Amino acid sequence: MNQNMEDKMKYITFTVPCYNSQDYMERCIESLLPGGEDVEIIIVDDGSKDATGEIADYYERQYPGIVKAVHKENGGHGSGVNAGLKRASGMYFKVVDSDDWLDETAYAKLLGRIKDFYGKKETRLIGEVPDLFVCNYLYDHLDEGTSRVMHYTNVFPVEQMCDWNEIGRFHASQYLIMHALIFRTEVLRRSGVVLPEHTFYVDNIFAYQPLPFVQHIYYMNIDLYHYYIGREDQSVNEKVLMSRIDQQILVTEIVSKCVDLNEVKEIYPKLAEYMCRNISIMMAISSIHLLLINSQEAYSKRRQLWRGIKEENARLYFRLKYTTLSGLTYLPGKVGGMLTKSGYRAARKIYQFQ
Repeated sequence: MNQNMEDKMKYITFTVPCYNSQDYMERCIESLLPGGEDVEIIIVDDGSKDATGEIADYYERQYPGIVKAVHKENGGHGSGVNAGLKRASGMYFKVVDSDDWLDETAYAKLLGRIKDFYGKKETRLIGEVPDLFVCNYLYDHLDEGTSRVMHYTNVFPVEQMCDWNEIGRFHASQYLIMHALIFRTEVLRRSGVVLPEHTFYVDNIFAYQPLPFVQHIYYMNIDLYHYYIGREDQSVNEKVLMSRIDQQILVTEIVSKCVDLNEVKEIYPKLAEYMCRNISIMMAISSIHLLLINSQEAYSKRRQLWRGIKEENARLYFRLKYTTLSGLTYLPGKVGGMLTKSGYRAARKIYQFQ
């Protein structure tokens, strides 16, 4: 690689999917701009009806060579991520939702470390660069005025390259979500991940399907990503989630089928264990919210969800049903349903999820 090519290298492509985001997208974009010429910021206007598109065009004019504005028909969050990944030229790819933002100090450390890896010719030649950077994220709870840092110091060695066989155990409230992950762009493309359109909760697919394609992981104990929680229209709001339960079920079904965990277990048993637990959490969320809807149709969908898992993968079904958290959300009878709801309310209070 010659010096001229290195000067033009984009180390990170940030994709910002936007739909009617005029009221908060500028804070997000401004938090990404300190990366300067080293990064690429793709703002995807997903058929917005407000000034989102005009704001995206303004930033493209103000920061040529850094910001790109993409205008498309409405296709949902997943469609925006797909559009960004298709156009990405950066070595790494990061999704930042339009109502979230990055911490400037942590961002500078991450970018500096990526540049360190790619500045060493010997590491590039033998391919020993991270396939995945993992950083901390913060839950910023609007209603409560609190922040909660989610870290991974018990899972990954700090600032050391590792693989899935060298990781520790995840805590019960701890899992890898899109906001913590910066994938190498080539890894994402090799994984074949394409998110469904007009569907919420697709970040669960993005944070799951590519994992078996990751060989080298590098964890930085920095509080990078601010995840803003509390808007009434937000997809993780409980009432909103219940109204979109069919989409939650669809994503749960896709996740349960997109990776052969038996194959993963042969190479990375610890990763297979984590991925099974991830499916368990998603099954638990779907089961609980179907219970909270409390209708005959919802109960039928709950039975169908579990039956579908059993028919697709009996081994996975029995593991989910009898050895993981999700099995506790499928207890029989009215008493079982009451116990499940009570447990969910307690867990929501303790772990501060929506």
